[in-house]
Amino acid sequence: MTQSRLFDDDPQLSGQPLLPAEPEIAPDAPLAARMRPLSFDEFVGQEHLTAPQAALRRAVESDRLSSVILWGPPGVGKTTLAEVIARITKAHFSRVSATSAGVADLRKVVEEARQRRKAYKQRTILFIDEIHRFNKAQQDAILPVVENGTVTLIGATTENPSFEVNAALLSRSRVYTMRALSDEEVQLIVRRALTDPVRGLGKHKIDLAPEAEQALVNLANGDARSALNILELAFSTAPAPAEPGQAVKIDLEGIENAVQRRSLLYDKGGEMHYDIISALHKSVRGSDPDATLYWLARMLESGEDPLYLARRLVRMASEDIGLADPQALPLAMAAQQAVHFIGMPEGALALAEIAVYLATAPKSNRLYDAYNQARADVQETRNDPVPIHLRNAPTQLMKNLGYGRDYKYAHNYEGAFVYQQNLPEALEGKHYYQPADRGYELELGNRLAGWRAEADKERQAVSQNKQTNEQAQPSTASGATTTAPGDDFDPDPPL
Repeated sequence: MTQSRLFDDDPQLSGQPLLPAEPEIAPDAPLAARMRPLSFDEFVGQEHLTAPQAALRRAVESDRLSSVILWGPPGVGKTTLAEVIARITKAHFSRVSATSAGVADLRKVVEEARQRRKAYKQRTILFIDEIHRFNKAQQDAILPVVENGTVTLIGATTENPSFEVNAALLSRSRVYTMRALSDEEVQLIVRRALTDPVRGLGKHKIDLAPEAEQALVNLANGDARSALNILELAFSTAPAPAEPGQAVKIDLEGIENAVQRRSLLYDKGGEMHYDIISALHKSVRGSDPDATLYWLARMLESGEDPLYLARRLVRMASEDIGLADPQALPLAMAAQQAVHFIGMPEGALALAEIAVYLATAPKSNRLYDAYNQARADVQETRNDPVPIHLRNAPTQLMKNLGYGRDYKYAHNYEGAFVYQQNLPEALEGKHYYQPADRGYELELGNRLAGWRAEADKERQAVSQNKQTNEQAQPSTASGATTTAPGDDFDPDPPL
């Protein structure tokens, strides 16, 4: 049985006019559409893709672009990058949106691509916006024409391609990740729009207050389109100047009115950022879930990067809970994965869940203190060699030198514990980790106390035996060496 496919091998030419290479931008188009970069050099951000030596840019400028998937959050320039490619490449550029395109639209584009290739030897680049919205059958249908070179695919998606794009199509495309724009990059785009007299608002006199600009950048949250839409709305709704020729003033209230929400006092790169993250950390440490939720919400609602908060919560799990609750760390990592997987705003609940868990968990910083003490000894004392019985002995020479000899395999002893010297001689008997009497560390403390008591007893016995042997050892004034009974170690074995 022959499998039905979306595109036949030898379709009838449609005779329809070819699609335009790029859409025309009307003078009254939204500001975000008018301000789209026209070249790589105008592009703001994504230097790993648009810099002169970037692999993608070099492939485009040499007209040797292969199929790619552009993955990133909204407003970072996926469609804009595709349109820059359209202006540079010698290939014909066709675009469809997966939100509205159907089978007939795809068939038309592919038939025209075949016609163009046959008549003019011209390649076709097919740009599919929101490609993740195509179902499996539609994505499978694109695969043959991508594979045989009828079209070169550029797919844009806000979703993880590993989950939303078919594996076969993904294997024939290179995935380029596009990150959210930094506040500085969004600020640059806003200022460019304010000063550009042709495509932007530069022909108008506009006075954007500094606090209004900061609020605008914060509310955009790395989304250039959102920033320009807010700016345009704030300008169009701002009060007219009192006198002709005066500047239109856009203040903080104007920005808040444009987005219909209050701009929260927060600076992601300044003192407020560090003050609030400090308050969040200390609220968790202080076992106050209510304050923890407040400071967490304060940061998230102000546009803080949720993955930054996830990283900080992972740190709190290790520093302030530690082994008092060993589940804290894996749960914090699960929250980080949840935020990465589902994004915002849904991911806020995962962060809230782990934040409250950490705030209500038993607290211990004993692991934190223990590591700092061990690190200090590493940095401040001599780094003695590993005790010879703990060394690895992969070669016969190492075995002859005594590496690994007399090592005691703990599982061969009652309770899977036996004393042997595990630290260097100068640090033998030192205790870094002192469990607290809370949570799971209470159990660890009881277990460790038994082991350490047994170790101290054995250590004392070894020390006494050593002193006894030294006192009983005869003088060797003649220069002869004395060998302990049963010691067959050769200090100078044959190679």
